[in-house]
Amino acid sequence: MRFTISSTGLLSRLQSISRVIASKNAISILDNFLFELNNGKMKVTASDSETTMETFIDVVEFDSNGSFTMSGKSMLDALKEIPEQPIAIVVDTNTFEVKIEYMNGVLNLVGQNPMEYPKAPEVLKNEDTVEVAATSNILLNGISKTLFATDNSECRPTMNGIYFDFTADDLTIVASNGHILVRYRTGAVHSEGKSAFILPKKPATMLRNILPKEEEEVKILFNSRNAVFSLKDYVMTCRLTEGRYPNYNAVIPTNAPNVITIDRSSLLGALKRVSICSLQSGGLVKFSLNGASSIVISGQDRDFSSSAEESVGCIYEGSPMDIGFNSPYLIEMLVNLPGEEVKIELLDQTRAGIITPVAQEDGEDLLMLLTPMML
Repeated sequence: MRFTISSTGLLSRLQSISRVIASKNAISILDNFLFELNNGKMKVTASDSETTMETFIDVVEFDSNGSFTMSGKSMLDALKEIPEQPIAIVVDTNTFEVKIEYMNGVLNLVGQNPMEYPKAPEVLKNEDTVEVAATSNILLNGISKTLFATDNSECRPTMNGIYFDFTADDLTIVASNGHILVRYRTGAVHSEGKSAFILPKKPATMLRNILPKEEEEVKILFNSRNAVFSLKDYVMTCRLTEGRYPNYNAVIPTNAPNVITIDRSSLLGALKRVSICSLQSGGLVKFSLNGASSIVISGQDRDFSSSAEESVGCIYEGSPMDIGFNSPYLIEMLVNLPGEEVKIELLDQTRAGIITPVAQEDGEDLLMLLTPMML
């Protein structure tokens, strides 16, 4: 089997899907890419047995159909050193020897039998599956704004992923680690009825990396165990996290009487400066709300006799109070919030605060929740 393909075009696709390959695989062949050529279309697959990524590339010319597997590291290392040009890949389908012929030379590598490569689970359309569609931009926004809030606990696997909650009216994407919660809602995506799944962190990260390269609609087909995300040039099949996601709406307070409206960049800058003196003591920063036009943010580390205090202009409507927050969490939330101004709604010093952008994007509702720390 012989085919010709663009060196940089192939490299770009392989780099996109290579992130799914685990550093240590129980099955050695999962260190490889699976190449399958069929009528001028090359499908390349990478997998870790839980998540499978496929990409499709047009070849320039070919003489026959066929398949082979090749070490992912060897293939990437070879292509990185070859400048943009058409390269010919010649495969002996009996011994699986692979030759990469380029302008000034040839690389001789050894592949493996493609029959040993495990197949991705099929998700067939039937009464147990749900099919929805979303634009790549909406899906990217939802994943990007929630992924940072996922947990890493082995005791709570359901919290380690992103929760997709579909209804007939909207899609809600939620992530939480028990201290922070992010809820992204859009009315541009909906299903025929209520359905949901928990997407693990690794495939969510893979989607976040490839979605910026897509402009067309993404089709999602899922059942109770697996989900398939079909894009123009990529298909991702992944095992879903089993279990019941907590009732996220139950922990979101309503009708908070104390409201701060503040410039996001000013608050973010003040937090980064003040937190320098609080990171050794758990990242605690104190918000002192004693006036209608400013808040005082302070932090200290008694062990190292360091402290910081800064006043930031704002509009505050509510009762005087002091409340503590974890500065790394709050900084990360502000980094992921869009817009120039944010609104912080507080019930009291002991209950979670709600942070939202003052100006929401059309059709979107983004809300972040942060539990306070004891002063």
